[in-house]
Amino acid sequence: MGISIRAYGRHRGVSDTAVRKAIAAGRITAEADGTIDAARADADWTASTRTPDERLSATGRLARARAATGTGASDVAAGAPTSTPGGGNTYAQARTANEVLKAQHHKLRIAQLKGELIDRSQAMAQVFALARAERDAWLNWPARISSMLAAELNIDPHVMHVALERGVRQHLAELGDFNARLD
Repeated sequence: MGISIRAYGRHRGVSDTAVRKAIAAGRITAEADGTIDAARADADWTASTRTPDERLSATGRLARARAATGTGASDVAAGAPTSTPGGGNTYAQARTANEVLKAQHHKLRIAQLKGELIDRSQAMAQVFALARAERDAWLNWPARISSMLAAELNIDPHVMHVALERGVRQHLAELGDFNARLD
């Protein structure tokens, strides 16, 4: 007869949940009555648990394997999906992706505060207002200039006005066919 799971957890300096997980994973074995033989469990625990140096070297191997396959933090930053062999993302990968997104958000926010970025809807409204003002100025130009040109050329002011207005409208129609990409 051994000691209880909680007593073994206190003996090892871990929680009873950690002991239960070790039993479920097969790293240690419990007696038939559910108790634990401390000496045998300590040996099993030590043999099946990696030291921090082993975990670090395993992490180094993982990093080298990722470098060889071309997946890593730059892929996470680019939004490339990374996953474990079981199909899900690890906590570290999810955390890295979250930190990359937060850094990008802060970079954009700083650029906006510096005045390097502008709001797209405001820029569109400004461009539209400028284009409308330019169009209106051109549409009013024949009325202002036609009488002076008619006097210089000794022709009917109305004929001059109609000819200039037709030319300006044709020119504006050609300019209106231009499609600017805003994407």
